Amino acid sequence: MTATVLFESRSITVSEFRCTAMPGERPYPEQYAGYSLSYVRKGSFGCHHRGRFFELVTGALLVGYPGDEFMCTHDHVCGDECLSFFFDDAIVDEIGCDRRAWQAGAMPPLPQLMVLGEFAQAVTRREETVGLDEVGYEIANCFVTAATGEATRAVKPSLRDRRRAVESALWIDANSEHDIDLADAAREAGVSPFHFLRLFAATIGVTPHQYLIRSRLRRAARRLSEEDTPVTAIAYDTGFADLSNFTRTFTRAAGISPLKFRKASRGDRKIFQERIDRS
Repeated sequence: MTATVLFESRSITVSEFRCTAMPGERPYPEQYAGYSLSYVRKGSFGCHHRGRFFELVTGALLVGYPGDEFMCTHDHVCGDECLSFFFDDAIVDEIGCDRRAWQAGAMPPLPQLMVLGEFAQAVTRREETVGLDEVGYEIANCFVTAATGEATRAVKPSLRDRRRAVESALWIDANSEHDIDLADAAREAGVSPFHFLRLFAATIGVTPHQYLIRSRLRRAARRLSEEDTPVTAIAYDTGFADLSNFTRTFTRAAGISPLKFRKASRGDRKIFQERIDRS
């Protein structure tokens, strides 16, 4: 078993697990350290948990409850992989469900959970503009709804909450060149990450990470139109980790590459006309 931490904060950790156990290999008991949801993205395996046995295939969820023992078996295939989200107690409390829902052991491949699982996979490949922490909260929220049959409480931001969200948006915009995750923004607002994600999205209309990326894109677009600074320098200065990520994200948003945007912003209208003709 190999494990790679992809994201880590005080309230959520996201890791990638690759198992190399062979069919028929003797299983051994393990224990969950906390609440977790593991999306099976490849292969299959079995799991003994609380006197029950589950066969987990691609698209299923392995559900962890703190202190519970479990044992995985590999009777059919070799090489299963999981994308796992680990949550602290405060997140589970804020979702507001009976904690016994987390004793389910596993969830079958459900459409709403599989879509989020694949979305999380896309984020790990940097193909989307939502943070892994935000996706993790959505998966937890969706899991609770599926497990209990009850939707989580809707958010109705108070005037104070709306002010918090607006002030947070201004803070994110002013610091968008820095690495900012959900926990950073929530701490600045003085609320928990889960609550902050919901009130921000309800007030601003996008998630904090989406707003962060769009702030970076706006700054990059302004600099491309006003400066002759190399594109690579602008990418790094505005907070993008590498040039390919910046180019891909900018092109998806603008419909043209950063270099073509620079030319168009300086009078080459034919570029935008070509873009319109293609759409």
